[in-house]
Amino acid sequence: MASVMMMDRAMLGNSAALGVPAQAMPSGLGNSMAGMVLPRCKMKFEKCAGGMKIKCECDDEVACATLQNLCRMMSDGLCSCCCVMNGMCVCQCNLTMAICKCECTAKGVCVTCTSGDKACCEMIQACCECCSKCIASGCTCCLCFNNTPVCCGC
Repeated sequence: MASVMMMDRAMLGNSAALGVPAQAMPSGLGNSMAGMVLPRCKMKFEKCAGGMKIKCECDDEVACATLQNLCRMMSDGLCSCCCVMNGMCVCQCNLTMAICKCECTAKGVCVTCTSGDKACCEMIQACCECCSKCIASGCTCCLCFNNTPVCCGC
């Protein structure tokens, strides 16, 4: 994942937004292929019985459909959240202790991460608090399944 640069659709074709002069872009990639394009969404972390819910909502219909399709393809594995500020990872929560289920909603997805074990539930809810505080402080959060980003938001 270290070689993947994340950007939203607004940055496509704009090498200046990437901080790279157009002449410095690799010739085989082209401007639109220099990184991975993720849907941008509003993320909300909520505690629930047995764990937490991660709600991702998109204002744009195309971003919503992209998010839902990525989640349908990728959601049968490890779920993780990475909070980033100024390009540096502030925290990363790997929800290995949880069973995570992804459901499509009208404007995006809702990922429910739960455990029947009391100690695991406490860890999940601690991750919920951490990610929620990071977002409130200005971090961008990236939701991943199997270490593949599916959306980013704040």
